[in-house]
Amino acid sequence: MKQISKLLVFIACFVPMALRAQDATLTVSAKKQVMVGERFQVVFEANAEGKNFQAPSFDGFTVVGGPFTSSSSSFSIVNGSMSHTVKNTYTFALQAYKEGTFRVGAASLTVKGDKISSEPFEIQVVPDDGSHAAASSGSGGQSQSQGQSQNTNDPQVSGKDLFLKVTPSKKTVYVGEQIVLTYKLYTKVPVSSLSVGKSPSYAGFWTKDISDNNGGSLRQSSEYVNGVEYTVAEIQKMVVVPQRSGKLNIDPMTIECVAQIRTESNNRRSNDPFDIFFNDPFFNRNIVNVQKELSTSSLTIDVKNLPVESQPGSFAGAVGNYNFKSDIDKTELKTNEAFTLTLTVSGTGNIELLQMPTPSFPPDFEVYDPKVSVNVNNSAQGLSGAKKAEYLVIPRRAGDFNLSPTEFAFFNPANGSYTTLRSDGYSVHVEKGAGGDGDGGVYTSNQEDIKYLGSDILHITTGNPQLKTKHSAFFGTAPYFVILLALLLAFVIVLLVSKKHEQSKEDTMANRNKKATKVARGRLKKAEQYLKVKDQDNFYVEMSQALWGYIADKLGIERSKLSMDTVSEAMKEKNVPDDLTQQFIDTLNQCEFARFAPGNAEEKMGDLYQKGIEVITKAEKVL
Repeated sequence: MKQISKLLVFIACFVPMALRAQDATLTVSAKKQVMVGERFQVVFEANAEGKNFQAPSFDGFTVVGGPFTSSSSSFSIVNGSMSHTVKNTYTFALQAYKEGTFRVGAASLTVKGDKISSEPFEIQVVPDDGSHAAASSGSGGQSQSQGQSQNTNDPQVSGKDLFLKVTPSKKTVYVGEQIVLTYKLYTKVPVSSLSVGKSPSYAGFWTKDISDNNGGSLRQSSEYVNGVEYTVAEIQKMVVVPQRSGKLNIDPMTIECVAQIRTESNNRRSNDPFDIFFNDPFFNRNIVNVQKELSTSSLTIDVKNLPVESQPGSFAGAVGNYNFKSDIDKTELKTNEAFTLTLTVSGTGNIELLQMPTPSFPPDFEVYDPKVSVNVNNSAQGLSGAKKAEYLVIPRRAGDFNLSPTEFAFFNPANGSYTTLRSDGYSVHVEKGAGGDGDGGVYTSNQEDIKYLGSDILHITTGNPQLKTKHSAFFGTAPYFVILLALLLAFVIVLLVSKKHEQSKEDTMANRNKKATKVARGRLKKAEQYLKVKDQDNFYVEMSQALWGYIADKLGIERSKLSMDTVSEAMKEKNVPDDLTQQFIDTLNQCEFARFAPGNAEEKMGDLYQKGIEVITKAEKVL
């Protein structure tokens, strides 16, 4: 005890004076060149205690894990001088997924109120030459003991470790009331290569995807289910609005993923407290990949009809909670000048399908079709926003006119009742303009042509007018036959041109049908070239155009009318088997989703390429 006391006294008295101050720095170490698909580390190291570490944006790379933090300190005495060394590290696990040279910005750390930064640097990503894949497979028995394995003793992932769940905001709603469906993945194990195997169908619903995946990365959080903590990833968020009453079913969503199960080498546990850190799936090579297919349970929504007894006459199908107002830019003007009346509906509900109320105007006002603009906001509670209709109105007569209030009625599901709102009424004073107010004439509204009737009735002629016989024997004359022949010739020409146009249209459809396979084959060849160089963006563009272009040309669908529904209906009309139709639709969905889904990009591209060839080949045999 005396020796320990002396040591403590020595440290308390002499260490503060002996410690050498040093400048705080933040350095970075990383590989300058990596291959596509390779995982590597970027380590930031600070020589002082700090806080508020800010990592750079790793554009061009996938962040597999991190930051993993560690700290250490040491004392040394050299020739009677004591020095104190502090080291804090922040480690990130990254994976390269495309070729190029990428710049990584500076990281920052606050030390004693001062902000220090690391130096920016560049990492070159080169094509995969197969060396790191061979290294991971190893040689001999070492690969089986330390590499990722898939042997017969692989552990299984239970439904309590990994499951997919859909949560509706409501299960009992009215027709036209919006529901928010949230698809979430719950997991207690690392997951990779996530892709949607089958998307739900929403028969009887209007739908809109309001997912916020931050450009491809899934939003993650933690939740407790039955007292167990899970890492939760939000796969998709949909707003669905029922269009008819009854029990409406929503099919399950199916996803495919790879679950990584960590195993212990030789079934031993280490007592080293740092073993937990180094047993992270990124650092620990003793992991097993388990392919999993997950599905949500089917969902039934009970949709009720809107009440009929208390329905207002001005109700046009709006369901939600809204506000209604009107505005006029001026109420005093002259004839043939224009003013603008604006109606605005705002609130929560299906703003996009909202039918705006129609105001009434005096017959002496010329009214143009309204300019309608929509502003929609997506949130966790669903859709909200505002819809505006602007009417341009031109008074054609002078006088004082009253614009009656406009009614807007909606059904509020919160209280189960209808609400009728009224806009303001306006008094408009119109003075005679420089061109007069149309004396002797009549004007019509609603954009019809202006009619002037002042010359329809002529005055009675007085006196002795000079009358003469007017010859009108035109029938049978030479000009008569010339005009008749010209009309007959014009009719024949129009008939021939019309038939030629119809024939050309039919030939165009036939040519599109004949060339569909050739064009698709050319697109697939380009996609194969992009697949070889791992150019994801151009690959998915060519694959999408190959699939959409083939089915549009083969079935004679206009490009402007292409959609999943039109393709499905057209294939049914051609008696295409249901399983082939569903396979084609699923392939189109995967093509749209694959570029944003996490996982092995090269594997996804190759799989999608094979599926595209297969489904086009099958369709060609049937069609």
